[in-house]
Parts: sequence; structure tokens; C-alpha cells
Amino acid sequence: MKERYRMRSVLERLKGHPQVKEETAYAILFAVGFCHLLNDMIQSIIPAMYPILKDNFGFTFVQIGIITLVFQMTSSIFQPFIGRYADRHPQPYSLSLGMCFTLFGLLSLAFASGFIMILLSVAFIGCGSSVFHPEASRVAQMASGGKKSLAQSIFQVGGNGGSAIGPLLAALVIIPYGQHAVGWFAIAALLTSMVLVRVGSWYSLMLVRANGRTVIRRKVAHGLSANVIRTAMIILVVMLFSKYFFTSCMTSYFTFFLMDRFGVSVRDSQLCLFAFLAALAVGTLLGGFLGDRYGRKYVILFSILGAAPFTLALPYLNLFWTIVASVLSGLIIASAFSAILVYATDLMPDKVGMISGFFFGLMFGLGGIGSAFFGWLADKMSVEFIFQVSTLTPLLGIIAAFLPNLRPIN
Repeated sequence: MKERYRMRSVLERLKGHPQVKEETAYAILFAVGFCHLLNDMIQSIIPAMYPILKDNFGFTFVQIGIITLVFQMTSSIFQPFIGRYADRHPQPYSLSLGMCFTLFGLLSLAFASGFIMILLSVAFIGCGSSVFHPEASRVAQMASGGKKSLAQSIFQVGGNGGSAIGPLLAALVIIPYGQHAVGWFAIAALLTSMVLVRVGSWYSLMLVRANGRTVIRRKVAHGLSANVIRTAMIILVVMLFSKYFFTSCMTSYFTFFLMDRFGVSVRDSQLCLFAFLAALAVGTLLGGFLGDRYGRKYVILFSILGAAPFTLALPYLNLFWTIVASVLSGLIIASAFSAILVYATDLMPDKVGMISGFFFGLMFGLGGIGSAFFGWLADKMSVEFIFQVSTLTPLLGIIAAFLPNLRPIN
């Protein structure tokens, strides 16, 4: 009887069951958070390399946008399918295997000699990320001991921290030494793969204890109807659109905006981008804690709509206040993602892998589409103009008021 109860507890944890209160596996959470840091650090190197690629190969903004689109689409399109498959057939060592794709892509990018080769290289890096995110998010929920917001925040802040470190390392390593220096970051991919082997061992042990049994699937959460859940999911998608169209413009073109408008150097523009991305990391961690305390709906509403005053002012300020506004907007708007993802898994607690894959995939996909769109618009108009347009998107945050109220689940 005790063995049956223990197996059931493990299985419920595997599915992100909201009532699990078992001990939090902090070692695993910090391990996947560290791997998320290295994974997203590698990813953030790609947009940080755009000024070098543009100078070396004479790329247009459209070509820069296409590179981002290919990278973001390969990072996103497979994630919901991988997550859905993992819900039914977890693959503990797929995390380490996926990082091998990233390793190959980095080495290929370091010696790419043309546009097509660069596209193939970033596609491999994107595929590695596509495998990593849904399974790693499932591991974080499995190790949460019921503290889902805390677990998601630890996992996500690792990713945002990596996104912030990437441009800084690019400024210190890649810009002085050129495109070939990106090959040094393959060491980070190798280290990540090794750590994920150990995580996979823990994950595999949990599956062995579960003994391959299935759990009862819940069709609704918190007594909400399927239609209400569907409407809430649509609102969450709109929230992601408003967040990531703005952040994709910042990530891909903020350096160009600063160089064109204020005449700063490439290195200084990368440091300014680092400040914005660091604010994203801090905001993500705050969002997880505030969501548990005040309700995820209100964090989502504040994080998107609350950033609007700073984003609207950003294109019209001097250099100092532009940096201040970018940091404040990043700090506020970043608190949305953890709240959005945990809110979505609360709505559908039996499909953690699929929901995580869908939202991570949508995040990358919207970022890629946004980057390509703003790249095209920058070629047609100007870099300054696209910031005047992108900074309007947080106003869509007002529709978060229509989300149903859910009791925070820890």
C-alpha cells in the first residue's frame, strides 16, 4: 500500500499535479537553472553577433531578420510536439542529446563562410534549444515539491541570466577576436551536456520508481469550463505577443538604435543591451514570487500594461534616460513569463510538457516573427521608427483584466 502511494506521488509530480507537497529537490532545480543559463547564453550570442555578421558579409536588415527567424522558428516549432510526446513517453537523456545539436551548430557557425551556412548553423542551435526547454521545464516541475512558481522562477531566471551574459561575453570575446571566437562557446555546450547527463540519471530514477503507470487526466481546473479555459489561453497568447514583439525588437535592434541615434560604439551598445537583459532576469525572478503572493492574473496585468509608460517614452529620451527606461521596462515586463506559464499549467495541470513546449515555442516563434518584421520595417523606414512602433505593444496588456481569477497554487 505504501509503495503504491509513493509511486502515485511520483507520477503526480511528473504531471505537475498542483496538490503535491513533497520535498523540493533544490539540487536538481539549480542544475536545470544553470543549464538553462548556459543554453540561453549560447542563444543570445547569435543576436549579439549581428553587427559583426553585418559588417563581414554586408547583410541587409532583412537578412538579419531572416537569420533570427530561422533560429527562432527551429527553436519553437518542435517544442509543443516534443512536450506532448514527453508527457506520454518521457526521455530523460534527450536533454543531453539535444545539447549536442547546439554544440555542432556553434562549431559550424564559427567557420561559416556565407548566408546559407549561417542559417544552417543557427538552425542546429535552435533545434538543440527546442529539445531542451519542454523537457527541462518538466524536470523543474517534477523537482518542485509543489512549489511550482518558485521552481519555474529558478529555471527561468537561469535562462534570462544567460541571455544577459551572452551579449556581455560577445562584447568581451567575439567582437575583439572575430567570428571564429564563437567556437570557444562550444565548451559551454559540452559542459551543459555533461550536467544534463546527471539530471537525466535522476529523471530516469524517478521514472523507474513510477514504473510506467499513467495518471488520471483532468479536463478542467478550478471548476472552470473548457470554454473559459480556452478563452484564458487565447488571452495568454496575446500577452506573449505583446511582450515578445517588444523584447524581440529590443534584443535584435537596440544596439543599432543606440549606435544610430546616439553614436555609441558597438562595445558600449552591447553593454547597454546587457543592462536591459539583466533587468529581464531580475524581473523574471520577482514575477514568480509576486505571482504566488498577489495572484498571477494581477502580475500578468501589471507586468505588461505597467511597462507601457516606460516603453512609450523610450524612443524620445536622451541616452541616459533611454537606458533607464529600457532597464525599467525590462524589469517590469519580464515578470510576466513565469506568471503566464504557471497560470497556463494551473489551467491544464495534466499537460505540463505540452503547455511548456507550446509557450516556450510560442515565445521563440513570436520573437523570430517580430525580429523579421521589424528588420523589414527598419529597411523600409528606419531603426528609430521601429522603436516608435514596437513600444506601443505593451498597451495590449489591458486585456489581462479578463482572465479568470485563480487561487495561487504552490
